[in-house]
Amino acid sequence: MTAAPQPQTAKLCKILATLGPASDAPERMQNLIHAGVDAFRLNFSHGSHEEHAARVANARAAEKVVGKPITLVADMQGPKIRIGVLHNDEQMLRFNEEVKLVCAKTSDQDGVLPIPHQELFDVLQPGDVIMLDDGLMRLTITENDGKNGAAKVDVGGKLTNKKGINIPGRVLPIAALTEKDRADLDFVLTQNVDYIALSFVQKAADVHEAQEIIKGRCGVISKIEKPAALDELGAIIEASDAVMVARGDLGVELPLEQVPLAQRRIIRESRQAGKPVIVATQMLQSMIDSPTPTRAEASDIATAVYLGADAVMLSAESAVGRHPETAVMIMSRIIKAVEADEVYWEEVHRRIYDPKATSAAAVAVSARKMVDVLQSKAVIALTATGSTAFSVARERPHANIIGISPSVETARRINLCWGIQPMVHDAFDSFETVAKEIQKIAKENNIANKGDTVLLAAGIPMGVTGGTNTLKVIEID
Repeated sequence: MTAAPQPQTAKLCKILATLGPASDAPERMQNLIHAGVDAFRLNFSHGSHEEHAARVANARAAEKVVGKPITLVADMQGPKIRIGVLHNDEQMLRFNEEVKLVCAKTSDQDGVLPIPHQELFDVLQPGDVIMLDDGLMRLTITENDGKNGAAKVDVGGKLTNKKGINIPGRVLPIAALTEKDRADLDFVLTQNVDYIALSFVQKAADVHEAQEIIKGRCGVISKIEKPAALDELGAIIEASDAVMVARGDLGVELPLEQVPLAQRRIIRESRQAGKPVIVATQMLQSMIDSPTPTRAEASDIATAVYLGADAVMLSAESAVGRHPETAVMIMSRIIKAVEADEVYWEEVHRRIYDPKATSAAAVAVSARKMVDVLQSKAVIALTATGSTAFSVARERPHANIIGISPSVETARRINLCWGIQPMVHDAFDSFETVAKEIQKIAKENNIANKGDTVLLAAGIPMGVTGGTNTLKVIEID
């Protein structure tokens, strides 16, 4: 499979769309790809393995029809900390009243909240805050003896069975991978997906545990949705293959005004490390029902693009929404409008960070500068594992980035990264062969015309993983 690169008018920030009943059909997936989708997300909080297997098969069939690599992301559910079953299935929490907390699955009296998670009672202390039902209700712990406790209601409301619990500011002794996640992961690794998204990441050790299980069979995206993760953000990014700003849970546990600051920081540090970063949650929430977004939603997407995000994500908008293709097209239009703004490029290039002292990083920095001097039409990155293409993309050259790999799996992985247009091509046996073939690829795919230049980033000798050490100027004859 060889993908024909798009012209320079193609968007650079990628779109990740969640699959669901509104988007499962193969024809619908093809339409979404044509509208601008680069990657599909499988949400393992919903659906059976059989349903997800069908989605993978349909996505790969759509990929074959459109003729370009498509990235698949399997999003693990992660631990779900929830209230148990309440007396009469509901409890009205009133401001300033005290309620009892018990480590149990059920309660048979009013005023007693069952919490079937011993781990919480192991760490809760007086003064800790508990958020219930996505932050709609809030309690402050007044007592805890390890089995039973009490709390004062700060923000009341009607609580029903199995609503979620969040504890801001407290690292919970709970593994990021549950038994369900491990079973889902075993299944996912048979489906040839490109990334798994790891929920409930609190520390780098959570990522290392997942990497040990996966053993390089797919990439790991760490979802930053817990404030504790911000304390180890650098180590988490280093351990991950990509990062997601999961603003849903993060917005429950952080003060609302701190979420934009956290988003900016996560994007900045991920880009500095050369790791793709995705901004997710409620980007076009109104388009679940409405055919047009709010002005605030358009600004939200534009802000993520201006900050340098590699990808933006649709959740319910594409999974169960009434207008999935329209949502993708609008998101694509916003991305392209930002990327056509000179201010965008000024900001992108102003936020260039010192790379690691490697030959690949030096080649990538040189490529960015040479594009500006020579007005080169593209940087061609030959990459077996994706590292060369990621290094080039980190520098945000003002030109096409064509990532050429003999591996379709690598092509799909690099497709999640800003600006990279992946191609699958047989491995080259010599540098001379490469130069001739690049001439052909550039002309056949309308990347460059006679007299234009393209830059080739590669390693000599050929075929050595991690050996990027050469940047060659090729003039199209």
